[in-house]
Amino acid sequence: MKIYTKTGDKGTTALFGGTRVPKHHIRIDSYGTVDELNSHIGLIRDQDIDSKYKSDLIKIQDRLFTIGAILATDPEKAILKSGKKRLAIPTISVEDITFLEEQIDQMNEALPPMTHFVLPGGHTTVSFCHIARCVCRRAERLSTALFELEPFEENALPYLNRLSDYLFVLARKLSFDLKAEEIKWVPSKEN
Repeated sequence: MKIYTKTGDKGTTALFGGTRVPKHHIRIDSYGTVDELNSHIGLIRDQDIDSKYKSDLIKIQDRLFTIGAILATDPEKAILKSGKKRLAIPTISVEDITFLEEQIDQMNEALPPMTHFVLPGGHTTVSFCHIARCVCRRAERLSTALFELEPFEENALPYLNRLSDYLFVLARKLSFDLKAEEIKWVPSKEN
């Protein structure tokens, strides 16, 4: 497979199904941000963290590829002439969302209650989680804007929403595991 095709040299790209759109189209921005998120999660996975988290992150990366494929598919070409779906892959299920919720609950049980907002940081690995969380929120914002214009599989949106929560709790859990200082945000009082 040749890496460069030169078909995008004039600022367009093809969706799954062949439709060409500008590279700045919200659909491209949406799945491009999901791809960026997936790369940040790979960076977290490359850290010296518990193998259970690494395994969970691989599962999450797989689901993000599915969301990327969903977002990259032209809704008008999602169904083939034969009546079959163009994407012959498992979709995002309620179980995928439940998996994230269960992981959040398990990690939260080991953490002290949160009484304040916390400042991102304290350890490089924790910071990577916070960056991924912010990128996830951006992916969610872009995807919800796209969904208003051209609806797609509904479970993708709650998955992204729950994933940003997961990444926040993972940051807190890794702070705890790594004995990193978690700095509370306490607003200064006005003079």
